[in-house]
Amino acid sequence: MGPMIDKIGSCAYSRSRANFRLYLVILFLSCWLLLLYVLSLGTDTRNSKSTKGMDLPTLYEYYTEGGITAGLETLPDTFQLNKKNITIFSGAIHYFRVHPDYWRDRLRKLRAAGFNAVETYIPWNLHEPERDKYDFGHGSSDMSLFLDVVKYIKTAQEEDLLVLVRPSPYICAEWDFGGMPSWLLQYPGLRVRSSETQYVDRVKKYNSRLMPLLESLQFTKGGPIIAFQLENEYGALTEDGSEEDVDYLKFLKEDYEKYGIVELLYTSDNPISHEERGSLPGVLQTANFQINPEDELSLLKKFQPDKPGMVMEYWSGWFDHWFEKQHHTTSVEAFSDVLERILKFPASVNLYMFHGGTNFGFHNGANIQDEFPHYLADVTSYDYDAPLTETGDYTNKYYACKHIVAKYNKVLTKVPSSPVVSKKMAYKPISVTGQLNFNQIIDRIAPEDRTKSDSVVHMEKLPVNNGNGQSYGFVLYRHAEVAVRVNSTLQIKNGAFYDMGIVLLDGERKTEKLTSTSQLLQFGYWETKNAKLSLISASYGTRTLDILVENWGRVNFGVHATFDQRKGLLENTKILLDDEEVTGWEIVSLQFKSKWVNSLDAWGPVSSHMTAPTLFLATLQVDTPYDTFLDMRGWGRGAVFINGFNLGRYFSAGPTHSLYIPAPLLKTGTNHIVVFELFTAQAQLVFTDKPILGPE
Repeated sequence: MGPMIDKIGSCAYSRSRANFRLYLVILFLSCWLLLLYVLSLGTDTRNSKSTKGMDLPTLYEYYTEGGITAGLETLPDTFQLNKKNITIFSGAIHYFRVHPDYWRDRLRKLRAAGFNAVETYIPWNLHEPERDKYDFGHGSSDMSLFLDVVKYIKTAQEEDLLVLVRPSPYICAEWDFGGMPSWLLQYPGLRVRSSETQYVDRVKKYNSRLMPLLESLQFTKGGPIIAFQLENEYGALTEDGSEEDVDYLKFLKEDYEKYGIVELLYTSDNPISHEERGSLPGVLQTANFQINPEDELSLLKKFQPDKPGMVMEYWSGWFDHWFEKQHHTTSVEAFSDVLERILKFPASVNLYMFHGGTNFGFHNGANIQDEFPHYLADVTSYDYDAPLTETGDYTNKYYACKHIVAKYNKVLTKVPSSPVVSKKMAYKPISVTGQLNFNQIIDRIAPEDRTKSDSVVHMEKLPVNNGNGQSYGFVLYRHAEVAVRVNSTLQIKNGAFYDMGIVLLDGERKTEKLTSTSQLLQFGYWETKNAKLSLISASYGTRTLDILVENWGRVNFGVHATFDQRKGLLENTKILLDDEEVTGWEIVSLQFKSKWVNSLDAWGPVSSHMTAPTLFLATLQVDTPYDTFLDMRGWGRGAVFINGFNLGRYFSAGPTHSLYIPAPLLKTGTNHIVVFELFTAQAQLVFTDKPILGPE
């Protein structure tokens, strides 16, 4: 019995040890599962903090796994990319409004917020500034540095973002003439945004250069572009009761496809305002709005029940016009509420804007309205109260949309850590050290920018820029020998000024400083035709009469009649002096191109008395370039150039009073700042490390 008992005891002991090991394994697995469950409840696995150390795929790894067999497709309730469900979380960042040295920074901040796509317009007027002269980042135009759209799109892919492209010919975008080139206004009978032959022929030529650049960047070709827009808010053209030109939309679709564009095509409009106008059968309709998401998206679903919902423009803020009392903002709470309702509907979304940037140069757009003042020009800053500020800084909206996207994003992929923001510097004030008076400025204009004409001519028709006319800046109408009495009267007959006319006699300004909208009803502006101005002179004699007209920016949105955006003084307009027509003009184009600004020399001493539009020079010594702003409070109206580059316009009427200088526009050492001031100057230029956008 003894050995048997020992054997039984040994077996029992062995089973006990085995059971104990099994117990430990079960306990370990249970604890591990419990830990995973707790982490899933307490941690948001869609943000960069939670994905650190986790073996997640990149966005492209996830959507291209096993090879690419399909692009972006529509099912009744969802999009699919390469046969996998996708909710599009996109944000608008326009490459032409951001210095290219900052492209990667802005795109990475978008991806770090959990977004999976970036949207951009492509402005025709920058890429074809003159007929048949194209610039995609390697040209000679002042904005050429900003125009390598292929590099921008490739950078987006490198930052693990998909791309929604909204090509020309028309983009709106609060951009001059809606992105169309002003030389189109030279063609008699040309009708923009239509199937009119002259217009279509020019679009064809432009597309023949643009579309081949984009064709190889399509998702199904290994690139990032998942969709292309046809036109832009085309339904709005029918607000005057006109019929939509469906043939034009069909032409655009066929022209895209001719160049091998195979990705998803879409249109965008406001469903409530325009219903199905501006759409095309077989092309996805998307919605643009800021409020009432359920109403807009329900109507969109009614129009296309077999398609998923997509908001192409959820307006994250708004833009500003000169003379407005405040900087437009929307609260974080209101912004977040609508964004969450869009995603809950459910629908995909593109934030317009995610990062607004800047309307550098004279490229700002404008709007018209029924009430006074009837024309409203946009300010230089395109901050837009967006999630990223004009300088790329984070806002509470940024963190709000990051949280909301994480809540609704069902596809877990790697996202980067949030990049640090750029350092801002309030450089010490610098003194104005030189000036050129008005006549000295005009003396420096080259012969090819001067025209003789018996009557006045609008700037787009002038024989400058290789016959393409003048697009931006100022145009001067000069008559060197007019007989002026002590109380002569100047009148504009059969027309008005587009947009502001400043009158000078022998270089002395006769137009008072513009400070309020009430003055727009007087001589020198667009509001009043046949206006008169009393020219008070010390004595009778022969004088030089100058009328300097500034183009404040072409309207970028409206009906067909809106797009007659000729600037300066139009044909059939007559200038009368004491009821006698003045003829025999010299017309001078002041375009302020970078090469010309940098060529200015022989600056004179600064005068304590400014009598006319004047150029001022100041120099800034920089050890290390940082982002900064010019504080233009105290100045009147004009434009600023840093090392020849046009930063944009400033205006004492506000609401904006600062001009953004990105660090890459500065250089170590001496930086030349030139200011063209129309009314009142200051002895110093003051810098700040914060924007002055106006009261909120």
